[in-house]
Amino acid sequence: MKNIKWYISRVQAMNVGEIIWRVKQKCNQKIEKKAIYSKKLPVTEIPLDKKFGAMKPNICRISMNWNNAHSLLFSGLELFGVFNYNEYRKKWNAGFQTQNTWPEDVCSYDISCSQQEDIGDIRTNWELNRHFQFSALAKSYYVSGSKKYFDELCILFDDWNKHNLFLHGVEWTSVMEIAIRVNSWIYTYCFLKKAFNRYGVTEDTNLLGLLSHGIMVMTDYITRHRARYSSANNHLIVEMYAVALSGIFYDCTQWKKLALDILTKELPIQNSSDGINREMSLHYQSFVMEAYGLLMLEMQHNKIEIPKLWIKYLSHMSEFLCDCCGDYGETIVFGDNDEGKILDLSGLKYDYYRYVLDLMGVILPQRYSELYTLHENLYWIVPQQIIKDSKAKSCYRSPDAKCYKKGGYTLLRSRDHKVLIGIDHAELGFGSLAAHGHADALSFQMFINGEPVFVDPGTYNYHVPKKARDEFRATKNHNTVCGDGKNQSEILGPFLWGKRYRCIDTVFSESKEEIRLKAGIEYDGNLHVRILTVNKSNELQISICDEIKLLHKAERISQMFMMGTECTMVDGKIRCGKYAVELNSTAVMDTQKAAYSIAYNKVVPTTKLVYSITDTCDLKITIKTLITIREENENINVGSDFCDN
Repeated sequence: MKNIKWYISRVQAMNVGEIIWRVKQKCNQKIEKKAIYSKKLPVTEIPLDKKFGAMKPNICRISMNWNNAHSLLFSGLELFGVFNYNEYRKKWNAGFQTQNTWPEDVCSYDISCSQQEDIGDIRTNWELNRHFQFSALAKSYYVSGSKKYFDELCILFDDWNKHNLFLHGVEWTSVMEIAIRVNSWIYTYCFLKKAFNRYGVTEDTNLLGLLSHGIMVMTDYITRHRARYSSANNHLIVEMYAVALSGIFYDCTQWKKLALDILTKELPIQNSSDGINREMSLHYQSFVMEAYGLLMLEMQHNKIEIPKLWIKYLSHMSEFLCDCCGDYGETIVFGDNDEGKILDLSGLKYDYYRYVLDLMGVILPQRYSELYTLHENLYWIVPQQIIKDSKAKSCYRSPDAKCYKKGGYTLLRSRDHKVLIGIDHAELGFGSLAAHGHADALSFQMFINGEPVFVDPGTYNYHVPKKARDEFRATKNHNTVCGDGKNQSEILGPFLWGKRYRCIDTVFSESKEEIRLKAGIEYDGNLHVRILTVNKSNELQISICDEIKLLHKAERISQMFMMGTECTMVDGKIRCGKYAVELNSTAVMDTQKAAYSIAYNKVVPTTKLVYSITDTCDLKITIKTLITIREENENINVGSDFCDN
C-alpha cells in the first residue's frame, strides 16, 4: 500500500511533459536492453558511431600544472572513514552495510537501489565506483615512476570492467555517477599519457585507447539520458559538467554547446539571486559550485568566454558559503550532506567547503579564503601564476550579521568570531521533489570556539535502515518547534515530499542594541512565528520567542535543542569547554536521548533538550527561551559580542 502511495505521489510531482518523456525513456530502455545489454560488453568495447572516429583526446586542453610539487602518493581511498579500502578494493558491488552484494548480471534498468535494507546504502557503494583511485594511481605513477601504481591501476581497471559490463548492475543506474566516472577517467588518461612520455614507455599504452573509448561511450550516453524535469537538480549540473569537459578534451563543439547552454540556463533556476542553492543543502550547493568552478578553469585555459551570469551567481554563492564557515573550522550545514565530490586526486579526507572556497578564489574576481595551503587538486589543476595572482585579490570578509531573505538563511557571529549561529527560514527544497531538504524550518545551529553546542542532526545515510532516513529529516529532531511529534512537511519517500510548509515574510533588523529576526511558516492550518533576538550587551544573550497558532488542539507543543556531543549538562547548564550556556524558558524542560550524524555513515548518541507546553486549549501558545553564554573560568564575557560592522 505504501509503495502504491509513493508511485501516485511521484506521478503527481510530474507535469504532462515529464510523463510523456519518461514513457519515451522506458521505450528507449527496452531498445537499449536488447541492443546493448544483451551483448554483455564492457564500456570499453561498446561500438561507437562513426562520427566519433575523428575525435582525438588532447591532454593539452586540460589545465594541468605538471610541475606541481605538492603531491602525495596514493595509499588508499577514504571510504567515509568507516570502511577499509583494502578490504573493499575490488568489491565493486558490495552492499557495505551488509555482507550481501548488488547483482552484476541484471540490467541496470531493472534494478531499484532505493532503501534495499537487505543489501545496503547505494550511495556508499557508489563512492568506490567513482574511480578517484584510478586518477590517484595514475598521478602517483607520473610523480614517482614506480610501476607498482601503474600495475595496480591496470588490475583495478580490468577487474572493474569485467564485473561491471555496460548497463549491467547498479553502477549504471545513475547518470550522474557515470558523469563523475567520466571526470575520473579523463584525469586518469592525462596522468598516464604524461607519465608514458616522461618515462619513455611504449608498451602497455593500449590502456589509453580503452580509457578514451570508454569516455566517449559514457559521454554520449549522458547526453541522451541526462536528468530532466523534476529530476533536474544537482545531477543535471554534474552531468553537463562532464559533457563540457569531454567536449573540451575532444574539441567537440556539439558537446560543449549543449552543456554550456544548459549550465547557463540552470544557474538562475536552481539558485536564488542572493546566493542560495534551492536544494536547501549547503553540501549540494558546494557540489554544484565545484562543478562550475572546475569547468571555469578549463574554459579559461581554452580561452572560452565565461558568461557574466556565472560570475555574478557564483560570487553570491561563494559569499554565502563563506558566511557558513567559522574561524575554527566549523561549518553551518543544513539539509543533506553525503560528502560527495567530483574531483579527488589524493583519496584522503579533506575540508570540502574550504576547498570549494579556495577554488572560487582562483577563478572569481575576489577570493574567499587566505589561499595559504590548498588541496592537492588545486595545485595540480591551477597554474602557479594564477595561484600567486589570486593571493593578491581582495578578500571577502563575513559580516557579523547577514540575512539572505530570498535564499532563506541568516548567519550571525560575535565580533571576535568565537560564536557562530545559523538560522534556517528557507523553503523545504528545490522543485516538486525537494529531494535533499529536511523538515527543519526555523531551526538554528550554534558553535562556540568551533565546538557544536546546538546541532543539526545530520544525514547518516540515505537508505539503510529505512527508518533512519525519515528520523534524520524529521522536525522533532531539529532545533525548532514541533507539535505532537508531527512533521512540518509530509515525508513520502527517501527523496520525495508531499504537503509542505509555506514560508511567511522574513523581517530582519539590526541596531546598536540588538539584532532581530522574525520569520514564520504555515502548515496544516497552523502558524509558527519565531522571533530571534540577539542582545548586543557585554553578556551574550539570545532570546527565542515562538508564537504558535493551532488549527486544532495539540497534546504537546515542544521547543527542541539538540546538543553537540562534546557538551554536557552540569547544574542545569550546558558546559562546552570553558563556556557555560544557560537556558531559561517559560516551558517545562525534559531531556531525551537522540542521535547525531557527525558524518555520512557515522552516528553518535547525544542529548536533546525539550521544552514543552501541554495546555493548548486556547490554540495560541507562546514559548520564550533566553540563552545566555558566559566564559565562566575567567569570569569574563564573550567579548563585546555581536557588534556593528
